[in-house]
Amino acid sequence: MGKFIYNGSVKTEIEDRALTHLQHVITAKLRRGEPFSFSWKEDSSVGGGRTTVWVHANSSLVFKYYGSRQPSINRAWIEALAFTANAPTGLYLVPEPTENDVDEAATGSNVVPFLS
Repeated sequence: MGKFIYNGSVKTEIEDRALTHLQHVITAKLRRGEPFSFSWKEDSSVGGGRTTVWVHANSSLVFKYYGSRQPSINRAWIEALAFTANAPTGLYLVPEPTENDVDEAATGSNVVPFLS
């Protein structure tokens, strides 16, 4: 279980694989000079609810991983996360697409089940 830390005080735990994919999307947007909001649901152990932060070039971000191995990258997941980051609602974690989801999208289906 990794940790995302925003400006030294706002923290949330995110599974290492998901955090790696979020890091790719976040750093790509910041390299292009594109600020955006990032939201997540809080665990009930910390009171529940939802947190949203505004991510911009001057944000202090830490991606802390507990595992030592870099996970493989799922290009479809990066694209799904980037889609949310570019939407008015901002970046939020969506489930990792399966091969079936990617196959359905490649066949021209307008339904993208992993962008719920």
